[in-house]
Amino acid sequence: MTDKAVKAVVTDIEGTTTPIEFVHEVLFPYARERLQAFCEVHRDEPDVAKALADARELAGAEDLDLAGTVALLLQWMAEDRKAGPLKSLQGLIWREGYESGTLKGQVYDDVPGELRRWRERGLSLYVYSSGSVAAQKLIFGYSDKGDLTPLFDGYFDTAIGAKVEAASYVAIAGETGFPPGEILFLSDHAGEIAAAQGAGLKAVRLDRALPGDAWTQEDTAPVAGSFTAVEAQLSPGR
Repeated sequence: MTDKAVKAVVTDIEGTTTPIEFVHEVLFPYARERLQAFCEVHRDEPDVAKALADARELAGAEDLDLAGTVALLLQWMAEDRKAGPLKSLQGLIWREGYESGTLKGQVYDDVPGELRRWRERGLSLYVYSSGSVAAQKLIFGYSDKGDLTPLFDGYFDTAIGAKVEAASYVAIAGETGFPPGEILFLSDHAGEIAAAQGAGLKAVRLDRALPGDAWTQEDTAPVAGSFTAVEAQLSPGR
């Protein structure tokens, strides 16, 4: 991708670089099934103890015992609540799975090649996902396409702000040092695309149900079937 106005790419994960099914049908069940046993075994380790204490504090139920805290966390998982303590524990459980070889991060076939192409052309690459930074690094570090983490300059999660709020993208631009107009944001979520555009970023929505070479125009943003389609449209000669 050589659009001279674009100096950096920020990509979402779920539905953009990685199948939604991997997150919802592999990662979430994996953590849910192991949460209780993991907390029982590791409850006294600093990271786990802090996450459990933070969960109780967040719920305003600091007298909960371990069983009650685990039940609370499982309830949050069922509600798909993006709570920091829950995300921390999920990340720790997933780390064990990745390190043991039980889990492999799934990445669409077109993603590694285009990331490398953009990197070779001097673009800076970042990730912005609702999953924790630690979980993001695990998906790309233990991916089925190899270790992709050297391709990225940085990672952002919702600690910087909600993904449907323009202020979050203003903050990301500030952190990266690039003016908003020099950043391209890629996501499958229309609300995130609108928020990024509201902050002045360029944006393309990914629709993985489309053919890989598909490129269409919605009212407010282009839609691509793959990273390859993004590259094809933004390359010289188009």
